[in-house]
Amino acid sequence: MKYEYFDHTADAQFRAYGKDLKEAFCHAAEAMYGVMVDPSSIEEKVKREVVAKGEDDKSLLYDFLEQLVVLLNEGFLLHHVSKLEMKNGKSLKATVVGDMIDEKYDVNSEVKAITYHDMEVKKLKGKWMIQVIVDI
Repeated sequence: MKYEYFDHTADAQFRAYGKDLKEAFCHAAEAMYGVMVDPSSIEEKVKREVVAKGEDDKSLLYDFLEQLVVLLNEGFLLHHVSKLEMKNGKSLKATVVGDMIDEKYDVNSEVKAITYHDMEVKKLKGKWMIQVIVDI
């Protein structure tokens, strides 16, 4: 399982998983966009570069997802993260692939912001788990 959603009052909550931290970050990006639209339905027409920084895993995740919200505000919809490189756990560079918002995509809601509330990044039973609540 890449990710799953949980009921949350007024917002959206998800957990993303990965065999390593990089894969968990990639799945978290897909899960965040999955709140709005099925990422697998998005055509792979546009590539964007994302750079994020943080003092620890949580702040790095927060900045990464915030950068994706910026792309969303520019009209970008994510299909997947094609490449993600982490440096010392304090910065990352990712290539994301997707398309621009168009009437052919059924966008259910819009992620407005990432929150630190109940955010978790931890290793459980040999795999990584990320929990995030996004403001919609």
